[in-house]
Amino acid sequence: MTLPNRNFNFPTALKFGAGRIKELADHCKAVGMKRPLFVTDPGLAAMPMVQDIVADLKKAGLAALVFSDVRPNPVEANVIAGVKAYKAGMHDGVIAFGGGSGLDIGKMIALMHGQSISVFDLEDVDDWWTRADATRISPIIAVPTTAGTGSEVGRAGVVTHPVTHEKKIIFHPAIMPRISILDPDLTVGLPAKLTAATGMDALAHNIEAYSAPFYHPLAKGVALEGMLLVKENLAKAVKKPKDLDARGNMLLASSMGATAFQRGLGAVHALSHPFGGLYDAHHGMLNGIILPYVVKANRKKIEKDIDRAAAYLGIKGGFDGFLKWILALRKEVGIPHKLADIGIDTKRLDEVAAMAIKDPSAGGNPILFTEKQYKALAKKCVIGEL
Repeated sequence: MTLPNRNFNFPTALKFGAGRIKELADHCKAVGMKRPLFVTDPGLAAMPMVQDIVADLKKAGLAALVFSDVRPNPVEANVIAGVKAYKAGMHDGVIAFGGGSGLDIGKMIALMHGQSISVFDLEDVDDWWTRADATRISPIIAVPTTAGTGSEVGRAGVVTHPVTHEKKIIFHPAIMPRISILDPDLTVGLPAKLTAATGMDALAHNIEAYSAPFYHPLAKGVALEGMLLVKENLAKAVKKPKDLDARGNMLLASSMGATAFQRGLGAVHALSHPFGGLYDAHHGMLNGIILPYVVKANRKKIEKDIDRAAAYLGIKGGFDGFLKWILALRKEVGIPHKLADIGIDTKRLDEVAAMAIKDPSAGGNPILFTEKQYKALAKKCVIGEL
């Protein structure tokens, strides 16, 4: 059965369905944009798909311009260049288009163009977000082209610090997009490898949110259903890239994971952030590789919850069956078993552990690992010792 178009608010207004990118100009006008800055990555900017979308915006009377100086792991220089472009074009809003990098930098530009402080002064620490002038934050419309990060429903973005190479989570409640368009047509051209990696990112978000020790039953329920959507659709999306139902369900699983992780993330992200910053590796791929090692390391705290999740997902064998399912899914969609397979070595484990224990995600792990424990866990991820 073909999935019908639906509108959701949870709390972002989600416009879900194939072909709904055609509504973009109307949504821009609805939130008051007349001169949107279209933020995406260089690869997408060169594609006819993006050129057609921008042409449609201009036909609708919107003075849209494209900014694409965006790295796969965004850095402060991308934010600075984007703010310069925003001001030069006298823009009044941002269309954040693409994978996590395009979405995050789009949100950072909308946040920072009216501020006089550094983007790192707004790191997700205590109430640092109150340092920003919220009246100067522009409206954002987000359009994901991958099903993984869920940044289209989030209130944060990730930017790598140029000196420490730490991935910093920048937070402000006002950068949650006003509207997000979830159009599975836009994800059809994504290569199988990236479909798999971003899909495992969505799975990691849902599992970590479900396993976090904080009380948020709404988020826990969303995470559980997000896991089910990944289980039923990721392999299909990888093997049959034109399956719009599978693509659409993975977009929903991605948004659900990011909605749910307000409950917390954990050691998967506490490790993937430093590995990504130090080795410039793909975030989703890192999460996909690291995930089972962390699930196993957290066993004594999460076993009962994972038993319940396994039952809901139709997985036999409780915790052990759940862990075997993660490993089987990774293998089926082509995710490597160890970080060494993507060029990561054991030379920087001390740095990784020192960064992991300070990462905001570490506080959401069911077990508060020590720096020594993070180093040992990171080594297992590199060499493949599960």
